[in-house]
Amino acid sequence: IMIQFIPIRTNHTSYPFVEQLMLDSFPLTERRTEKDQREVTDNEPRFKCMLITDGTLEIGLITLWQFPDFTYIEHLATSPSVRNQGCGKQIMHKLRETVPGLLLLEVELPEEELSRRRIGFYERCGFTLHPYEYLQPPYHAEGEPFPLRIMTSGTNSFTQEDFQKCRELIYRHVYKYIP
Repeated sequence: IMIQFIPIRTNHTSYPFVEQLMLDSFPLTERRTEKDQREVTDNEPRFKCMLITDGTLEIGLITLWQFPDFTYIEHLATSPSVRNQGCGKQIMHKLRETVPGLLLLEVELPEEELSRRRIGFYERCGFTLHPYEYLQPPYHAEGEPFPLRIMTSGTNSFTQEDFQKCRELIYRHVYKYIP
């Protein structure tokens, strides 16, 4: 497998693949509208929308926010045709190689089997689950905040203070939310 991350904008020939995979993989409560996603993709300098390929095969998408002290993984999805074939682990390994420093992502609370399996996957990829209370702000005006947890990779310590600094940047820039 030759995993590659290709930064794209909405005028890229593969953007329709990425957009459809986003729509198929995430309910509206977990993503922006297509219009807002296109706006961020083309106009937000901290945001990177990346097509994931294996050679010439389009296999997934990852969206990242690059802040001075950390990179926030907002969305990661693989094409149904390559799921459960070890691609996720290879994607995470390639991401660790490609993006230096602290990586941060949100996960659902470990209250059901699928959530626990997802957390276990990220732990096997070198991420640590943190106990800090975290509410994901809604993507849409009519939405409700949602309790999640934060996982990190690339650091030996992630204090409550570190968490609060990261949360503030994510709230302000990713969700446009000021508590």
